[in-house]
Amino acid sequence: MLYKEDWRQVCERFSAWWKNEFDRPLIQVLAAKKGYTLTPWWNWGFADEPSSPEKTIDQFEEWCAKTFFGGDAYPDLWVNLGPGILATYIGAEARFRRDSETVWFETPKGWNELKDLIFDQTNKWWQKTKHITSAASQRSEGRFMVGITDLGGILDVAASLRGSQTLIVDLLKHLREVKSLCSKILEVWHTCYEELYRILRGGSRGNSAWMGLWAPRRWYPIQCDFSAMLSPRLFTEFALPYIKEQCERLDYTIYHLDGPGEIPHLDSLLKIPELSGIQWVPGAGKPGVESSEWFNLYRKIQKSGKLLVLQGVPRECVVPLLKEHKPRGLLVSTYCLTEEDARNLLKEAKAWT
Repeated sequence: MLYKEDWRQVCERFSAWWKNEFDRPLIQVLAAKKGYTLTPWWNWGFADEPSSPEKTIDQFEEWCAKTFFGGDAYPDLWVNLGPGILATYIGAEARFRRDSETVWFETPKGWNELKDLIFDQTNKWWQKTKHITSAASQRSEGRFMVGITDLGGILDVAASLRGSQTLIVDLLKHLREVKSLCSKILEVWHTCYEELYRILRGGSRGNSAWMGLWAPRRWYPIQCDFSAMLSPRLFTEFALPYIKEQCERLDYTIYHLDGPGEIPHLDSLLKIPELSGIQWVPGAGKPGVESSEWFNLYRKIQKSGKLLVLQGVPRECVVPLLKEHKPRGLLVSTYCLTEEDARNLLKEAKAWT
């Protein structure tokens, strides 16, 4: 791979990691190459200008040429059209706000509109997603990986179609309608996933996504951000069945556990045999992912035999974090200012583990 010379070795390590057979942690480090200054990749280009994917791809390659992808990091151009773009394929509208770097999908619809919900292959946003994915895939050969767009969680997409506050009431007053809607969304989700997987030639090149993890077979980050507003009972009834089915239909899955509001659901998630692992994100205003406040949470996840993904760890906290947790099944990502410092960190981490 042009921007990752040891790509074959990285793939071998990831393949063993997914099976929980790699006895060291995976460590991803981004840094600036000599003569450059580290700048984060602005990944909103496709959402900002969906009709000009080549421009964003060009900008990505310019960034890759200046960036050192250390350890198990690799160039991953994921097709970012906003979290839960699937909602637009079945009736929602997308509104990108450049000032806040967000895409707003919530487009409340009545049950009469949703009763006959169908997935129209000619939908403009689905066609845009496929066009961008195809353009990125063609350019990526031998140069970088392309990550499947953020399709969103099943119940999260339902919230975009009904409105978040309305959906909360629906869980009490329209049980059958909610479950029927979620079942339809689930089937559309997998239809879209398989088509994008095919476009990206996942069967021969492996598979990547927004989380920046590579897998040799079908994998995806699954989630239910809406669950932060649910009791464990409602989560078990309305979210867990669809999460389980996604875990069964994909080869590997990492659950995106987003904030303390989702911790009450962790026990239910850890009981899913097919779930590969958990990514923890503390959320705004909370101690960072490196904080000891979350160590018991990490130990619980590792004790269950699941993989643990911790991203955005400050450089100075990487080795102390490694000392506190089991190396097997752990993935840590971080940033360094220089390539030299990144290489030194990787040596420190290797020496410790």
